[in-house]
Amino acid sequence: MKLAIKNLVVAAAVTLSASLAFNATANTQKLDQLLQQIQQQRTVEGRVNQERERAFLAERADKQALLNTAKRQLADEEARGKRLQQQYAQNDILIAQKQQELQSALGTMGEVFGVVRQTANKTVGTISSSIISAQYPGRDVVLREIAAATELPTIEQMEELWVAMLTEMTESGKIAKFDAEVVELAGGSSTQRVTRFGAFHLTTATDYLIRNVDTDQIQPLGRAPQSKIQSSVAAFNSTRAGELSSLYVDPTKGNSLLRLNQQRSTLIEYFHEGGTVGYLITVLLAIGLLIALERILVLSAVGAKMRSQLKNPGNPSTNNPLGRILKVYHDNKDSDVENLELKLDEAILRETPKVDRGIGLIKLLAAVAPLMGLLGTVIGMILTFQQITLYGTGDPKLMAGSISLALVTTALGLIAALPLLFAHSIVQSRAKSILQVLDEQAAGIVAAHAEKEKA
Repeated sequence: MKLAIKNLVVAAAVTLSASLAFNATANTQKLDQLLQQIQQQRTVEGRVNQERERAFLAERADKQALLNTAKRQLADEEARGKRLQQQYAQNDILIAQKQQELQSALGTMGEVFGVVRQTANKTVGTISSSIISAQYPGRDVVLREIAAATELPTIEQMEELWVAMLTEMTESGKIAKFDAEVVELAGGSSTQRVTRFGAFHLTTATDYLIRNVDTDQIQPLGRAPQSKIQSSVAAFNSTRAGELSSLYVDPTKGNSLLRLNQQRSTLIEYFHEGGTVGYLITVLLAIGLLIALERILVLSAVGAKMRSQLKNPGNPSTNNPLGRILKVYHDNKDSDVENLELKLDEAILRETPKVDRGIGLIKLLAAVAPLMGLLGTVIGMILTFQQITLYGTGDPKLMAGSISLALVTTALGLIAALPLLFAHSIVQSRAKSILQVLDEQAAGIVAAHAEKEKA
């Protein structure tokens, strides 16, 4: 047994030794190959490093040459900078000397040029807002250049200033006609024949025009002025040679009076300023006038029928008060005088309310209208004092609406009362004339009946 184990161990050792000898031989061959590769790569890398070293040395020489060139340029620029500094200082001294020489040479001319610039600045405002520029545009361009210039104006610029001022003075005394683009209020524009009255107005054949300075456009007024002012334009433009005509002229050159005039309230606007009280007064006026008109028509018809009845008293008609009274007489001819008189008085009393109907209401409305106007005045003053309490008296426009209410309602009350009083007087006189005819006829009938009884 021990011998077998020993043989196995010997066999295993021999096998292991053989395998190790084989592996050692194989590894030795691989190491030789690796050594050869390393030597080859080392040779290649040596050649590459030598080439890189030669390139580096060559570039180093170039960089050194560039560095030397840059140093020389820096030295040249520093020297040039010093020279420029010296030249700049010398130029400053020279400029100061030349400015002093210029001031000495100008003398009083500097003040003259200052006056020119100041005059140009003032003239720009006058010419740019003048309506003459509507006919001669672009006159303010040179003047603005003179006013804004920092250097001395040239002779040509001074001549332009002189021409502009002379043109303004000359044209302000002329009436000229020219074609211009007029902007319409509804939109768009059209070329129209425009008449310029000096420096005061621009008009077409029938309307006043204004020149909008901001947009440099000609446009009509937003609202036509009063009819007498508006009609003067057409009357003046239709005047023939040798005839005299008048035209309303705005001395503010259309910038104040005409613009303020178009802000004037119309009668309709005044009416609406009366507010609710004003509307109620108008309703009262309308009711009173309708009643008065109805009474006048009815009483006129009754009067006409009564005049026709007077021509035929023997044939009484029931379509008029006189005919009904005559019928009462014919129905009571056999009665005594006292009974007949009572019957006739009763008939007249029945006719009186029909004739006097509505007259008292007209009189009442005529009295109430001014009282309502006074009520509107009180309300307007209350509102005015409330606004004064809230906002003070710094801005009168805040109180204008309430004051308008106070004044307009008073005016409306008086305006309503006046026609109502006249209407009341007319209706009352018609009614009295009818009742007077009835009284006269009744008295005549009674007197004639009394004479018959005596006879």
